[in-house]
Amino acid sequence: MAEPAAYNAPNNPLAPVIGLSFFAIASGFLMSLIPLSLSAFKLDESLAPWLASIFYLGLLIGATTIERIVVKVGHRFAFILFLSLLILSVLAQLALPNAISWLIARFIAGIAVAGVFVVVESWLLMTNTAKSRAKRLGLYMTSLYGGSAVGQLAIGPLGTQGATPYLFVAALLCFAILAPLLITKGQPEKQQLQKLYLKEIKNLSHPAMLGCLASGLLLGPIYGLMPVYIASQAEQAHYTGTLMAVIILGGMLVQPLVSYLSTRLEKSLLMGMFCLVGAAGAIGILQANTLAGLIISYLILGACSFALYPIAITLACDSLPMAKIVSATEIMLLSYSIGSVFGPMLSAHLSNAPNGLVFYLAGCLISTCIYMFIKSITNIHAGKTPVAS
Repeated sequence: MAEPAAYNAPNNPLAPVIGLSFFAIASGFLMSLIPLSLSAFKLDESLAPWLASIFYLGLLIGATTIERIVVKVGHRFAFILFLSLLILSVLAQLALPNAISWLIARFIAGIAVAGVFVVVESWLLMTNTAKSRAKRLGLYMTSLYGGSAVGQLAIGPLGTQGATPYLFVAALLCFAILAPLLITKGQPEKQQLQKLYLKEIKNLSHPAMLGCLASGLLLGPIYGLMPVYIASQAEQAHYTGTLMAVIILGGMLVQPLVSYLSTRLEKSLLMGMFCLVGAAGAIGILQANTLAGLIISYLILGACSFALYPIAITLACDSLPMAKIVSATEIMLLSYSIGSVFGPMLSAHLSNAPNGLVFYLAGCLISTCIYMFIKSITNIHAGKTPVAS
């Protein structure tokens, strides 16, 4: 069947960015809401790391199948499909408040969110220049993390008890669907999409894949377990929503800097620098004895943790034609998902120790920093230079 003329319009970021903004508010609130609402639904709090890990397992499984769906139905309809699936998973948690149902619902949600990420990232990255890709990804990350930060602030007025917070999430996701429903022009052409072969996957940048993996190892526990950690600290518990918003606000505020530096510095070096500063932020959380110190430390930790993924994914796409961007974003999301699956479970083993989660995050950042600095030195000796702006 012939595509409508609107389908062949130039790639326009309006629909994915507007839809993503509503999705991000809903998703940011939901990620903190779930661990904090367990007791209200008479579920054991020990379920929290399992819910986080199975969500990212769904993300991982979804990352292996999204490309085929996008190729078949196009970016716009795929966006609508995955947002609808996410709404159903949220409503299922309300309808069936038991451990098994929630685990299944979060697994399905992970698949849906994988679809949203691959659709939006590839939609925005399918442009001709590295500078344009960096700017668009900066816009994507700013919308994603800005919305997520706003979502954290809903914890105060809406609370974490009963059905109202979950219905609020579902309503926001319905608003997200309106963008691709009403804006019918500007999606990439389906015939542009090509799959990466195994040999090409092996040749993808190893620092890019490691950067996405490290991002998952960091962000999985930050989203899944950090609200519980903050709520368990006597001096921080009253500010749980605010401090979670600060973490994600840091991720939003750093995006213009990421966009600027990623076309001017060697990307392995840039990721190593952010990891080093992020580790200092984690140490600052342990040392801070004032609210202002905590806010600054959480802001730095969030900024540096959320900086890794956009740098890594642009590094992966630097040498690829537009036709293979969807496949590349799928591979990068797969790497991120592997980290996100294991991150909450690894950090949960340290949760019994005082500040175990913070030590885990610091360890991930320092390890990644060392690897990236080694790769950067290797690249300098090999004569590799940053992508031209």
